[in-house]
Amino acid sequence: MQHGAVKAFGFLSFGHHAVAGQLGPDAGEMLRIELELAQAADELGVNGAYFRVHHFAPQGAAAMPLLAAIAASTKYIEVGTGVIDMR
Repeated sequence: MQHGAVKAFGFLSFGHHAVAGQLGPDAGEMLRIELELAQAADELGVNGAYFRVHHFAPQGAAAMPLLAAIAASTKYIEVGTGVIDMR
């Protein structure tokens, strides 16, 4: 796919991970999966990779290190957060 051919197409990841003996990827493995997903999306021409931030659930809570890793290892994709405000 030619970069720039799609006007706007991205994804939002919730970053769920397993805790306390649950089956599934732990937080570290989930970060590696998210990074690989964003790199593959960038190669396909996806415009945006956004990550939900939730501080009190087994989901991504500190997005900036992940966003920095994605920005440093991709060429075209825009990165950002999908902050949930739980008032």
